[in-house]
Amino acid sequence: MVFPSLRSGRYVRPSLTLIAAGGYFGAPSAKTLESFSIICITGHMAAGKNYICSQLEKEGWLSTDLDQTAHKAIELCREEILTAFKGEAEKLGIEIENPDSSINRRNLGRLLFKNPALLARQESIIYPKIIELTKEFIAQNKGKKIIINATVLYKTPQLLELCQAVVFVTAPFLTRLRRARRRDHLPLRQILRRFLAQKDLLVRYKEAAAPKIPLIIVKNN
Repeated sequence: MVFPSLRSGRYVRPSLTLIAAGGYFGAPSAKTLESFSIICITGHMAAGKNYICSQLEKEGWLSTDLDQTAHKAIELCREEILTAFKGEAEKLGIEIENPDSSINRRNLGRLLFKNPALLARQESIIYPKIIELTKEFIAQNKGKKIIINATVLYKTPQLLELCQAVVFVTAPFLTRLRRARRRDHLPLRQILRRFLAQKDLLVRYKEAAAPKIPLIIVKNN
């Protein structure tokens, strides 16, 4: 499948081209996704996942963004999160509760980012809710083609096993770096930390999806 180029300001994003499907490299096929009803679209930061989703939505697919689902899950699990992390946050002078009593997700991220144990604790709290909300979305749209837009879907096997294919979007490092700087306006060090955290992402999906779920790689130069 070849997607049209996307213009963003004075930058031109080249065509996104299918370069591998089911482990086999070959010519793009317009019918690659037609036989699937639920797929995962994933890939590295700033590789072009959302663009792929937007193009497929024009063809009738429905997309659910698990980043947004996670935000909803955090609010629904607010009391559990405060119980689990407020003490740790106070020790470090980090305020994870906003004045309106909602969770300050940015500060919560600061607390969890460098602490794998705390991150695992948060995942144990919110992942069941993410799974529940995503399954509700799928049930409410029964019979329609569904995209699960998620970076780490391999961490929720209950959702990954619902997918009939994983579409992994990749792009060169410098291309992703330019896009991330332009799009997110984050400090370079923070972007590089996120890139580093995702360095084994494709390997994780190969391990989690194989051999039952086809892995489709899309190159976005």
